[in-house]
Amino acid sequence: MRPAQTVAMDLLPVPYAGQRTLFRFAHRGASGHAPENTLAAIRQALRFGVEGIELDVRLVEGVPVLYHGRRLEERTNGHGYISEAAFENLRSLDAGQGQRIPTLREALDLIDRRCRVNLELKGPGTGKAAVRVIRYYVEQRGWAYTDFLLSSFDQHELLAVRQRLPSVPLGLLLCGLPLDHCAQALKLGAESLHLSVDFIDPAIILDAHAHGLKVHVYTVNDTEDAMRLQAMGVDGIFSDFPERFAAMGIPACA
Repeated sequence: MRPAQTVAMDLLPVPYAGQRTLFRFAHRGASGHAPENTLAAIRQALRFGVEGIELDVRLVEGVPVLYHGRRLEERTNGHGYISEAAFENLRSLDAGQGQRIPTLREALDLIDRRCRVNLELKGPGTGKAAVRVIRYYVEQRGWAYTDFLLSSFDQHELLAVRQRLPSVPLGLLLCGLPLDHCAQALKLGAESLHLSVDFIDPAIILDAHAHGLKVHVYTVNDTEDAMRLQAMGVDGIFSDFPERFAAMGIPACA
């Protein structure tokens, strides 16, 4: 997901009966404190007791790894497209503060079911690869399908997941507000809509809840934004600084 600047929402909060607590996803780990999508960022998120951690998944020589952008220059001392990198060379790169790009399995081993894991699928084939890993952790390591939430802007990847693994929850990522509100998410059998803080409207929240969908908003780093979203009935937020919202009546990770 792209980082979003805090914006003033010129919308009146919509009172929500029995106002919800916000589910906190640490965005790319606690990326406000450690290099994003690294084991250090994951460890920090776990220390904060978050309810969920969001991580970006790309493929390198068929191996699911954690990385957001398309080019290595964005977050490492490497060069070129990550999709064209050799896995062995990738692992030698510095992803910031001496961290390296981790594999998906390394991340899941570290998390060890201590919170929910939202995997954002970034690129062709990531859905199929993620399914293989998830099946292993459910069948061999004692995880549950509901410990995962797979999201993407690419509906083809979400459809590939749905066809191969109907039991895993899906989240549809959108940058703007769709004209058909929740129709795309419902067609995919998704659990949730993931919307940008730049594009949020009470009408789509109400429509989502009416159809049994949750609404999670990215990327929320400002307390005032979080309070307004909470008042509007949003279910969860993605944040680089999830610890900022622990005082909002948000429960610790069970």
